[in-house]
Amino acid sequence: MNLKIALLAGDGIGPEVIDQAVKVSDAVARKYGHQITWMPALTGAAAIDDCGEPYPLSTHEVCLQADAVLFGAIGHPKYDNDPSAKVRPEQGLLKMRKQLGLFANVRPTFTFPSLIDKSPLKRERIEGTDLVFLRELTGGIYFGDKGRTDGGNTAYDHCVYTREEVQRLAKKGFELAMQRSKKLCCVDKANVLETSRLWRETVQAMEKDYPEVTVSYEFVDAVAMRLVQWPNSYDVLITENLFGDILTDEASVISGSMGLMPSASIGLKTSLFEPIHGSYPQAAGKDIANPLATVLSAAMMFEDAFQLKTEAQAIRDVVNKSLAEGIVTEDLSDGGKSYKTSEVGDWLAAHV
Repeated sequence: MNLKIALLAGDGIGPEVIDQAVKVSDAVARKYGHQITWMPALTGAAAIDDCGEPYPLSTHEVCLQADAVLFGAIGHPKYDNDPSAKVRPEQGLLKMRKQLGLFANVRPTFTFPSLIDKSPLKRERIEGTDLVFLRELTGGIYFGDKGRTDGGNTAYDHCVYTREEVQRLAKKGFELAMQRSKKLCCVDKANVLETSRLWRETVQAMEKDYPEVTVSYEFVDAVAMRLVQWPNSYDVLITENLFGDILTDEASVISGSMGLMPSASIGLKTSLFEPIHGSYPQAAGKDIANPLATVLSAAMMFEDAFQLKTEAQAIRDVVNKSLAEGIVTEDLSDGGKSYKTSEVGDWLAAHV
């Protein structure tokens, strides 16, 4: 199979972890007889430095021409520390999501047997955890009207959702639940927010189309609490943009490291695959960042974008092998022997 993949390394540690995912993907392609055409493009601070735009038209065109997008991370301290900056790397991420129609962020959370005791939560609370969040990505407070009044002393951010936006995200959630344990949780704040009441009534109206799925409705604050108490009580959870942003980061620590969790963003025009962590600028260029989340994102890409399940499993198997044998970066070494980012990538590629 010929695979055309847009490669958006981004900022900070993005290029370093993306390089390792490329090594592993190329090794898988060689093993199973595929041809990958990598199509690099700029985004984030790197793109601002190059042309003044965080998601330039040239990058958008590359993404449209590709079969899938593999993405690193964006963000840079020189923009984070400047509240007056007119153009920010994160604006490129929002623009990319909107222009590519990336409306559903799929964020799995699972545990690794060899790392179960590295989690900040007790083994008995997290063992067996295997849940998936579907976070709506192109609506809500991030995209609503925002501004200042009263001479800049009053600020507002509007949260807006349409029924259609809720329906398309919920449809993905119901379909995923049917493939798993047939349990779906709708996370909202319907006791306070009108947008949440729209979410709840929309999902309730869809239940009749999926009679085999057991649906629960929980307030976001209750879910935030239960995620650290009984995470394995959940299977598929759907929620709006802001709640999903916060809850998925909370869930990510269950595995023991943010450097381990992959994600996918399903779009109207293409799909994008990325690690859940940020650009971690403090580690940029030091060859110490954990590449496993990006490598596992490539596994999601092989399975979801190309329907190549054997290839995806080969990547997951070699990642589990590296963890079991201690071929890990310093964040997982517990003070013992650790390997550089590039060394972990080399090992994974050699053992595919």
